[in-house]
Amino acid sequence: MSEEQEEKQAHASPPGATDTLPPAPLVPAPVPVPVLMRPRVPPKSSIVPLPRSVLPAAVAAGLIAAVAMPDDPGAGWFVAGLAFAVAVYVADKRARGDAEPHFRLTSALWAAVALGLLAVGMVRASVWLNVLCVLAACVAGSLAVVGKRTVNTIIYDVFAVPIEALLSVPWIGRGLVKLGKKPESRTRPRFLVPVLASSGLLLVFVPLLRGADAAFSSVVDSVIPELNPGTFVRWGFLFVVAAFAVAGACYLLAAPPLPAEDDAPRKRLAHRFEWALPLGVLVALFASFVVVRLVVLFGGSEYVLRTSGLTAAEYARSGFWQLSAITVLTLLLVAAALRWAPKSSVADRAWQRGLLGVLSVLSLVLVASALSRMWTYQQAYGFTVLRLLVEVCELWIGLVFLLVLVSLVPLRSSWLPRAAIGAAAAALLGLAVLDPERFIADRNIDRIAHGKTLDTRYLSGFSADVVPAADRLPEPLRSCVLGPVVTGISEDDWRGWNLSRSLARQTPVAAKDGIGCRYLPRS
Repeated sequence: MSEEQEEKQAHASPPGATDTLPPAPLVPAPVPVPVLMRPRVPPKSSIVPLPRSVLPAAVAAGLIAAVAMPDDPGAGWFVAGLAFAVAVYVADKRARGDAEPHFRLTSALWAAVALGLLAVGMVRASVWLNVLCVLAACVAGSLAVVGKRTVNTIIYDVFAVPIEALLSVPWIGRGLVKLGKKPESRTRPRFLVPVLASSGLLLVFVPLLRGADAAFSSVVDSVIPELNPGTFVRWGFLFVVAAFAVAGACYLLAAPPLPAEDDAPRKRLAHRFEWALPLGVLVALFASFVVVRLVVLFGGSEYVLRTSGLTAAEYARSGFWQLSAITVLTLLLVAAALRWAPKSSVADRAWQRGLLGVLSVLSLVLVASALSRMWTYQQAYGFTVLRLLVEVCELWIGLVFLLVLVSLVPLRSSWLPRAAIGAAAAALLGLAVLDPERFIADRNIDRIAHGKTLDTRYLSGFSADVVPAADRLPEPLRSCVLGPVVTGISEDDWRGWNLSRSLARQTPVAAKDGIGCRYLPRS
């Protein structure tokens, strides 16, 4: 072989090199790490530092709530709520410094709603109404602290403050330990001695001045409640609840959850047939019911008596609770359809708007039918608190269905849960403006002119809100109702001041022993 042939053979490509590349080496699939062997994520309480403004704010709010909150509806509930709002705002503002503030217009609106609900206790004496308002105020206050929607869903947003209050216990403990290790924290605070000296002087001179003058003694008694072991236990409980509520709110604000995204991808059903068929069957069923209701409407009570064998009142009572349950279940189905129904194509969105829109309109007809039945039943048997409450609930459900119809236009329902909660708070405020116990008493008293009986025993169990309505009753019915109400009102201090009870104390009532009353007062 010549030298030229050897050189060509040395530079020649190996056989098949130009046809295919050598296979890539196989990379083994990653082996999943067992749960117990994964690195432990440190808890939030060990990462987020405790701002110095949290503890003073929590202590201040706890002290104010412990002293101000009364047993009955009164001004103290509003004072405690205002102290909580101010403490959380000031602590968060000082902790953030020059950083961007957390609270926006939405938080301010929810805070105003919460304080408005707590202010009901200053004008209405009804216990059940104020319990509902306090619970709704807690929900509104939690939404005010959370601010924008979070990825943790509306259930977390509603209960965020109590949840974070429980989770803040180790955060507070770690913060106290770190503060105790700092050299500057070991020095005596400059305000400690003046505060202790002032408290000692008050403890010495207030009892002496109280015993020296009867007028000053009455002023002290109206400001300071009676001190006994039960009072200190109650103060301790309220202090702990209010202080940890502030701490929980500040713990949430120190590292808030991630905000929710309106356009975040969600897992939905694969085909519209999976949800359109069940809802279509329900729409057909509701439509047939509405047709029957229209026949009853035009036929009147005579048609009801002829076909069902029931009176108008019995017919109304027999179907109200069923219709109420139907509207609630339908509302849940609509919420599920808004969440899970596909809307990727134009046809999907058209089906969603059409079916849910028709179902919502038919549900509004059912709500109107339930309300008309309850109104007929109340006209026959009288008005009660329970019947009025279920009517308000039905009105609220009807309002939610209207909100659903509004959300179908852009097919965006992320704002619906908070709008429904806001509508419920507005319904409670409207109920407080209506003065429900006075409204119920007025309607029942008006029934006397139509030959109906008046259950004075039921009205005598109301609060001082019933006094203006019962004051127009003739004797002895007037005293039968007002006697147990007015005589059961105790004196209020500044914490329990209430406009309704204050006006009721000025109402004269003749002493009655039950003789002449259609129904004896409750024992």
